[in-house]
Amino acid sequence: MPSISSPDLRVGRRLVVRAALAAPFIAAGRAAGAQPVAEAPASAPAGSLFVLNSLDANVQVLDPASSSDLRRVPVLREPHHLVLTPARDLILVGDSGANEMFLLDPRSGEVRRREPISNPYNLGFTPDGRRLVVTSLRRNQVDIYRWDGAALAFEGRLQAGRKPSHVTFSPDSRFAFVTLQGEAAAIAVDLDTRTEAWRAEVGRDPAGILWHRGRILVGVMGGDYVSVIDPVARRADRQITVGRGAHALFEGPRDGLVYVTSRVDSRITALDPQTLEIKRVHEIGGGPDCLTFDADGTIWATLRWTGRIASIDPRSGAARVSRVGRSPHGILFAPTAAA
Repeated sequence: MPSISSPDLRVGRRLVVRAALAAPFIAAGRAAGAQPVAEAPASAPAGSLFVLNSLDANVQVLDPASSSDLRRVPVLREPHHLVLTPARDLILVGDSGANEMFLLDPRSGEVRRREPISNPYNLGFTPDGRRLVVTSLRRNQVDIYRWDGAALAFEGRLQAGRKPSHVTFSPDSRFAFVTLQGEAAAIAVDLDTRTEAWRAEVGRDPAGILWHRGRILVGVMGGDYVSVIDPVARRADRQITVGRGAHALFEGPRDGLVYVTSRVDSRITALDPQTLEIKRVHEIGGGPDCLTFDADGTIWATLRWTGRIASIDPRSGAARVSRVGRSPHGILFAPTAAA
């Protein structure tokens, strides 16, 4: 197991500064009517919403039907991202500031156990469910763990470059693709050899990354576009303008659309899965960051700068906005049948 050093509070301070800088854009969006009219959905599927309130150091568990609190689970310092295990029986929450992983019950939110993990900023399981990849934004490393369905076993580490951030995978589980915010690039990591296989320049401050139908899509946070990488040619060959602060990317489970959040322009852009042309835009004030989808296809978004979440009908755009904790980041819908 890699060594653990003392926590670092600089990430939290940067979030406060970013929130202050984003305030004029949020105010402008509200003035222009960007905040949707609150409208509750007719019904909500059985399950719970898990929201990581980074600056409150807790996991907030909510009822999606009413957005009311079910419980708040304290962590140690600063959680950012979370993932459901392949068997859907645990939720892994990375507390990056405390160098710990919290493993939660997806039904109750109870902490089943904790594991020491070096600066777990972002994390994801390979498609075959056999490995967990953890990126360390602060320590410039990518850690690879073996997952046997019950426990993690450390396999090795790659010193990846400056600020490894988000991660996605090739369908065969051989490669992880990681954005490097400090190097304006995305890299391909060979998980068997734990080496960098290749890299592609994409633009300043790349963040979200998604393997989608033979292409790698990258949200360029320092710009206003999605960079499209051809993994065969190993270079970016296209840009899709979506809005300033282009950040995270998610594939809709029902419509197949690719959803991109833009934190500065405060919008969610839906791209056609085949052509990547813009199909619709959801204007939502507050700096949308991470998304999840419930069993009915409703979009749930964390609004990073305003301490709220939004549920959005992907067809009509009708939305309901609810208050949560400070600087909500990762969000996950866990259906009742998950465990």
